Amino acid sequence: MKKIAVLLLAAGLLFALPAGANAVDFKAKGRWAYNFSYGENGNFTGGNGKTGFNSSEDKFEANQQVRLQLDAVASESLSGTVHFEIGGYNRGTAQYWGSNSSGAALGADGTWIKVKWSYLDWVVPQTDLKVRMGIQPMQLPDFINSNQVLADDVAAITTSYAFNENVGVTAFWARILNDNSTAATNRYANYMDNLDAFGLTVPLTFDGVKVTPWGMYAGIGPAINYNSVNNTQIYTYASNASGSSLRAGLLPLYGGRHNQKLSQYGNAVWFGLPGQVTVFDPFKISWDFEYGSVQYDDSSMNRAGWLGTVLLEYKLDWSTPGLYGWYASGDDDNLGNGSERMPFMHPNNPNDFSGFAFHGDPIMGRDSLVGKSMSGLWGIGARLKNMSFIDNLSHTIRINYMGGTNDPGILKKINNSTGAWMSANDGSIAGREGLYLTRNDGVLEFGLSNKYKMYDNFVVYLDANYDALYLDKSKTVWGNSRMNGKNDNVRDAWNVGVTFVYQF
Repeated sequence: MKKIAVLLLAAGLLFALPAGANAVDFKAKGRWAYNFSYGENGNFTGGNGKTGFNSSEDKFEANQQVRLQLDAVASESLSGTVHFEIGGYNRGTAQYWGSNSSGAALGADGTWIKVKWSYLDWVVPQTDLKVRMGIQPMQLPDFINSNQVLADDVAAITTSYAFNENVGVTAFWARILNDNSTAATNRYANYMDNLDAFGLTVPLTFDGVKVTPWGMYAGIGPAINYNSVNNTQIYTYASNASGSSLRAGLLPLYGGRHNQKLSQYGNAVWFGLPGQVTVFDPFKISWDFEYGSVQYDDSSMNRAGWLGTVLLEYKLDWSTPGLYGWYASGDDDNLGNGSERMPFMHPNNPNDFSGFAFHGDPIMGRDSLVGKSMSGLWGIGARLKNMSFIDNLSHTIRINYMGGTNDPGILKKINNSTGAWMSANDGSIAGREGLYLTRNDGVLEFGLSNKYKMYDNFVVYLDANYDALYLDKSKTVWGNSRMNGKNDNVRDAWNVGVTFVYQF
């Protein structure tokens, strides 16, 4: 009897509560991905000189990644999203089987859950102005999946408004880095160590034509070491405002000839003009043009350049053949005037031109052998995309040739300036951008991607890639004896990987 009385009392209290907020619908999304890869010569020099794919991975590696997203939808005008990730994209973030640090060794139980996104979407009342604030995915516009300036998760506020069906506008402020320095790396901890970006995109859509001009400005805090700053310090980039993953794209090769303290904010600007023409469907033309410039109070650290890409496709019933190419400005042989390559923050993933040479694997696996960026490179390629003769099974075949646009004479200048001759394969010296290719060097790539849809929510990918590196080994380029044979033992890189993906 007492139990019944308690239940009735609880029910009465529940009905007596005042009406609260409207009901919220919770929607869940997620993805489980498992990758198994086997390959050799991941840095084109026989792995780590012993048996590994590169200096941090074995020939065979197994890893996994889990992503879970929860949307709390109050209405069409208000919702919140949180996206968790267990394991990341590559070594250091993914859960590699057998690794203690990633929680995948015997006993498991590693602390490896991260917040990937956490943002709020809302609409300003009585308007069509949409606002998103929080940690969110941000990608500058492109129509080829190859934006080379910024495409990553970042803390930001984004606003968007559609004037009509043809014209819209999006503006954003992104706080990319802040408060990451210490007294050991800065005059005062967390002082002038922020990197903030402000951008504007204007999508224009007409019958058969799309164009989205955009622009972005970024202020780069100097975060100066209170003591003298020399070439060695700027090479490791004491300025925490550009961070370990950003320093490669915002500095010249080898840091330039830095000879003074930085006391002012660096100023970076980028402009882009991507577009697409489908009026001749099934024939489609897509292109992108990007220009960027970073200016510091020491001009030897400046970097400015451009990149243009084009893609021609023709859709058939059984496949989509495509021809594409790109060209980017390259360094001259003067270390004192900075770099002539386009600066960048984080290139797009996946890069639609290559899933092996560039930052292109769409799920998880080995990529970026040439580098994450296409800056300082040119290339041409052909592919058959989504070729299918059997239900639920498709293939993509591609062949690429790419080369450098950098003056080979810069290598001799670096040697005379620093006393340490570069290796093309030594990413720690070559601007931390992977391979540094001159106009005399090239890479030939073959790739095959297969996709099998086993169930509605379960897909198996099988990828095979092969990259052959050709370096000019003459004494004036990469053949100098002071390299200790680093470029004498060039080997072709290859990898085969299978990835299982369950997505709901």
